[in-house]
Amino acid sequence: MFFGDSFVANIYYIIDIVTLFPEMCENILNESIIGRARARGYLQVCCHQLRDHGEGVHKRVDDCTFGGGKGMLLMAQPIAKAFDEIIEQTAVRPHIVYMSPRGRVLDQEKVKELAKNENIIVLCGHYEGVDERVLEEYDVEEISIGDFVLTGGELPAVILTDAVARMLPGVLSEDVCFEEESHYDGLLEYPQYTRPSAWRGREVPQVLLNGHHENIKKWRREQSLKVTQKARPDLFEKAELTAEEKRAFGRK
Repeated sequence: MFFGDSFVANIYYIIDIVTLFPEMCENILNESIIGRARARGYLQVCCHQLRDHGEGVHKRVDDCTFGGGKGMLLMAQPIAKAFDEIIEQTAVRPHIVYMSPRGRVLDQEKVKELAKNENIIVLCGHYEGVDERVLEEYDVEEISIGDFVLTGGELPAVILTDAVARMLPGVLSEDVCFEEESHYDGLLEYPQYTRPSAWRGREVPQVLLNGHHENIKKWRREQSLKVTQKARPDLFEKAELTAEEKRAFGRK
């Protein structure tokens, strides 16, 4: 469909973020490529205020933990009410994700898997986390962005949203943009250069200047392998290599 003079796609992918700080997520996701994708209808992102489903006059969403311990825990019922409200408005039951330091670490394979869903709900934790029972009740998948702890799940939720969104058709200018990036095919990306061809005595590799596409493709493959072997040997060991590449890189 058209809005003014601009084409707007029919929205077919929805991400619902449940958080205590919706403005924090919106401020980032309204900008740049993701913001333009939202404006053009390739993606819908809805940030829901968890406190709207809180209990009592003060809309309480947290309480002390059973068994003692420091800190507060997000209660199950406000989260469940937020989930139910979102699920009632969707044709297909969303896949629900909780951003948690104990979850599976997010990687490109998981991003591609999540991008196959039509709708996902992302729960942002806070304080000491959430009541375990709501995770069990809604079969929630826990995902981490790394082996460290943050003050809340908003930044991880934004990272996941950005990573998934850019996999969707229409979000990037060309699909090849992400197909050649780090991690898409299991390798890290090759070095890239722009003008000028010489900078502070450092020259752009000659192969990139001669316009021979097959040689450039071969060079980029070799560089990706070198970068991956040096920076991420764990990924290098899993990469599929030709017999010639195995000999060149000393891998059996």
